[in-house]
Amino acid sequence: MAYTELIKNFERIRDYMREFYVYGFKSRDEYDKKSARSYDNERRRIESYLGEYMGFRQSEKGKNVFLSIDSRSVSHNPLYSVLKSKSFTDGDITLHFILFDILHSPEVALSLSDITAKIDSEYLSSFSEPMVFDESTVRKKLKEYAELGLVLCRKDGKKVFYSRNADTDISNLCDVISFFSEAGLCGVVGSFLLDKFSSIEDCFSFKHHYITHALESEILYKVFDAISQKRILTIINTSRRTQNDRREEIVPLKVLISVQNGRRYLAAYSISYKYYKVYRLDYLSDIVMGEAYSAFDEKREKFSLMQKNMWGVVCDERRPLEHIEFTVHIGKDEEYIYRRLLREKRSGTVERIDERTCRFSADVYDSSELNPWIRTFIGRIENIEYSNKLYENRFNMDLQDMYRLYGLGGEE
Repeated sequence: MAYTELIKNFERIRDYMREFYVYGFKSRDEYDKKSARSYDNERRRIESYLGEYMGFRQSEKGKNVFLSIDSRSVSHNPLYSVLKSKSFTDGDITLHFILFDILHSPEVALSLSDITAKIDSEYLSSFSEPMVFDESTVRKKLKEYAELGLVLCRKDGKKVFYSRNADTDISNLCDVISFFSEAGLCGVVGSFLLDKFSSIEDCFSFKHHYITHALESEILYKVFDAISQKRILTIINTSRRTQNDRREEIVPLKVLISVQNGRRYLAAYSISYKYYKVYRLDYLSDIVMGEAYSAFDEKREKFSLMQKNMWGVVCDERRPLEHIEFTVHIGKDEEYIYRRLLREKRSGTVERIDERTCRFSADVYDSSELNPWIRTFIGRIENIEYSNKLYENRFNMDLQDMYRLYGLGGEE
């Protein structure tokens, strides 16, 4: 197949985009999941979209390609441009412009037969070898536009009349759209709207700007669509450790977002494995919507109850709950420590023991998920206890390693 910059399936370049931006250390020969020719084609495509952000580094293994974008310095996500590169057929693009030329204003309302006749007599008749659009093709395209809200349908007797939907004035919403296209979910929608403006004043900068979220926009849309319709999804979940793909049938329930690193997860009930699981959104691909799931509300209600014992993403109800508690010393003029515990306790509880001491406790599915957070209180922790002694020993060993690293004599 001849090379073209446009692509029909975004999945073809999604992994390359992530590899180039997040990692950027592999040479051409190390991309072994697809052929070398596929790598060359996808690299050329990405370079045509994001050439100003691409760089090359020569190593002993060959030339390494990477994307370098300072997410703090860009007001608009440059990765959105890749989502605007979808291919189309000659017939699709021709019919698109003909239909909206015929329905040039909301006042024009025509039946299917009238529209088809106009296409033949006023647009295609001038060509020696014209395209052919039968009523079935035109009907399907008008139905698609009606579902998107671009075209209105009005029934008069047995006939259906089609008219163009009135445009919505968004001229005074530029700043609103500009903000939510970066801060909201599926922000690429806002990016498409911003393309309608001739000029945009960049008045926002973002401290936590997770631009790689753009790569999951299509997946997130399908997930939300399935949740709203209470349907089953068939997914492929890829292990980043083994690179193995696993196909599963799941019931999507909720999207979770980490406030620490911005990662997004899909909480779901796995029909394939008969228990609740949480999936990294960026590990999912080839999502296909299936039939409605009758027990959706029941599964979602149960997951909401399970969240009371989730600290991170582990929600395995087959394992017993683990208890963890620690006491923290609050120094003079350090009341902010107590307020921080109250603010960040999630599913745990905070008990004030006296003026200088408070206790945090929680019952969770996996107490090791708390360790990174607990470490931020090192120097103030007076006592800590895990019901899972393996994790308690691991926490203490981490402390000993840190003491040795800094020469603090923790082994004594």
